[in-house]
Amino acid sequence: AKGPSTFIPLGEIPQEGGESSLHQLLEAFVSAGRVDHVAMVMGLHPQYLSSFWKTQYLLLRMDGPLPYHKRHYIAIMAAARHRCSYLVGLHMGEFLQVGGNPAWLQGLHCAPQKLRNLNEINKLLAHRPWLITKEHIEALLKPGEDSWSLAELVQALVLLTHYHSLASFVFGCGIKAEEDQDVGNSCWPPSPHSDSSPASDDSMGGSGGMDAMQEVEVLMERMKLLQENQLEEEGVTQEEMATRFELEKTESLLVPSSDILDPSLQSNIRCFLEDPEFGYKDFTRRGEQAPPTFRAQ
Repeated sequence: AKGPSTFIPLGEIPQEGGESSLHQLLEAFVSAGRVDHVAMVMGLHPQYLSSFWKTQYLLLRMDGPLPYHKRHYIAIMAAARHRCSYLVGLHMGEFLQVGGNPAWLQGLHCAPQKLRNLNEINKLLAHRPWLITKEHIEALLKPGEDSWSLAELVQALVLLTHYHSLASFVFGCGIKAEEDQDVGNSCWPPSPHSDSSPASDDSMGGSGGMDAMQEVEVLMERMKLLQENQLEEEGVTQEEMATRFELEKTESLLVPSSDILDPSLQSNIRCFLEDPEFGYKDFTRRGEQAPPTFRAQ
């Protein structure tokens, strides 16, 4: 259970003294002033880590239209949409270090209206990006006291999409919070059918790992029942069985994030969310009822 990742043994993580990734870890330290768990896990792929940190440095620390504290606040907004407590906590600390107003961290309602106006496009980019239209962009660029310039908006959208993607990396690698990151004990994503806190433990032996295992067991049991029913029913085709399987899988594991309303969710994430029940919805085209898609090219 020790180490930066829940899934990767500590002995397989490159250490600061390792020859293969020493240069990249030093680069990470110079860029961010620390070697966090994301960098340590990414050190398994040194070339990717190098590209990643160059991107991070350009987005967060190089010259650009957005002030540094607003960049970190946008990162918080993006990570909160996916309930990634690790990234939310990390950038809350970074936000304060670059002079951000602590009052903003009380929740999105305390941030300037200009940042709050990103909420709509943030949730669409996070969960249903095919629903974005040119009207969403026009609304943000419309002249007014809280309007965005085109350069500001481009950087904000890149930050949003970058941290939506990074949240997936954090979840997929089981990244655990650093010892000095006092924002919850882990970054486990909530279980759609769990009554326990998603961040109540930081190991596979804790609630996060157990919830995931229980969901798989439930799904396997349902699949077993479907196979038994197939033996009892005559005339059931393989296509029909495949359809039933997909339906069961969707209902079991791909439920939209209505669980965000669970009071067990950490308050440091919930306070940055508006319209928290908004989540992923299958966009597969099925005839005339297919949703519109915005083709940027």
